[in-house]
Amino acid sequence: MRWMLRGKIHRAKVRETRLHYVGSITIDSELMKAADIWPGEKVHVVNINNGARFETYTIEGEAGSGVVAINGAAARLCEPDDLVIILGYELTDQPIEAKIVVVDDDNRPIGL
Repeated sequence: MRWMLRGKIHRAKVRETRLHYVGSITIDSELMKAADIWPGEKVHVVNINNGARFETYTIEGEAGSGVVAINGAAARLCEPDDLVIILGYELTDQPIEAKIVVVDDDNRPIGL
């Protein structure tokens, strides 16, 4: 069994940070669906601006809103307008083809 990349949201812009929230990352539900990332799934988040990397779980945001909000303690690792990569993995014994979702400045998909 190997951990394989299953879904990726590439260069999403952080819209807000919420330090005193109960944790996690809130992501537009349409982006989650496109990248095959489920609500409550553990994801890795990589901040392109400062190199920070962290794990958290996902919360569905409003569909079509473009929301990417870093919540809880992880809010100290990002600033609004930072660019992040959100990665979901799968433990499998078979090769899989990852769903890669590239987004524009408004967090709208521009490539899959």
